[in-house]
Amino acid sequence: MSIVVTGATGQLGRLVTAALLRRVPADQVVAAVRDPRKASGLAEQGVEVRTADYDRPDTLAGAFRAGDTVLLISADEVGRRLPQHTAVVEAAKAAGVARLVYTGILGGPAADFVLADEHKATEQLIVDSGLVHTFLRNGWYTENYTAQIPVQLAHGVAGAAGDGRIGAAPRADYAEAAAAVLTTGGHDGAAYELSGDDTFTLAEYAAELTRQSGVQVAHHELDAPQLRDVLVGAGLPGPFAEILVDVDVNAIRPGLLEGGSGELARLIGRPTGSLADAVAEALKN
Repeated sequence: MSIVVTGATGQLGRLVTAALLRRVPADQVVAAVRDPRKASGLAEQGVEVRTADYDRPDTLAGAFRAGDTVLLISADEVGRRLPQHTAVVEAAKAAGVARLVYTGILGGPAADFVLADEHKATEQLIVDSGLVHTFLRNGWYTENYTAQIPVQLAHGVAGAAGDGRIGAAPRADYAEAAAAVLTTGGHDGAAYELSGDDTFTLAEYAAELTRQSGVQVAHHELDAPQLRDVLVGAGLPGPFAEILVDVDVNAIRPGLLEGGSGELARLIGRPTGSLADAVAEALKN
């Protein structure tokens, strides 16, 4: 049977699909995507492409087959995830898939910050569905910060996380972990708390960026209202800005995104990528 990756043309999905193709033949991999035209490169490699739009449940009926292993990559529209995920889970159950793997967030049921709410509800939905499942509770991606380097070099690193430590790792490490779980047995019912080996504060991140770039990058420690104003001023919608502020104050500051289980390194069979390497790669690109 096939391994189906939903959102296969997204940032994480592309990396998972590439990792799978290093492990199994292309004809065992299915890219389930909103727009098949964006997956033409995968089709050329022998990957089957199926239409799967989280917002169009009618497309999901043909996205899965009996016996498939499905990776449900969480949708990226905060506030709309639960109905989207519900449509996928219902279609997967109706198709009789063998296993459903879900990419949630570090902490699982214990995570009490706003961004975790839809992930926790989705995990419960999957449990209630009766499907054989595995939860990949991903921590923070280092790209959440390094993608903002041009702005950070000009204006510094702003946050409200205090001395809270972040157990981040490159997105590619989480993709490798997903590929490992999708292609091996022994993961039924497991919930993996995934985070980077090393941790850093936002001040330490600014210092590392300073060291490698040669530009003095300030760390601006703000209170929650100040950070919200900065994010809104940068063009983010107010509700999403408030979610990001909540992450700093209620997830990073209390240590909920620090991790430390070592499960990510164990799944990928090597140490996770370091902050220094992530900054170097981002500066190079």
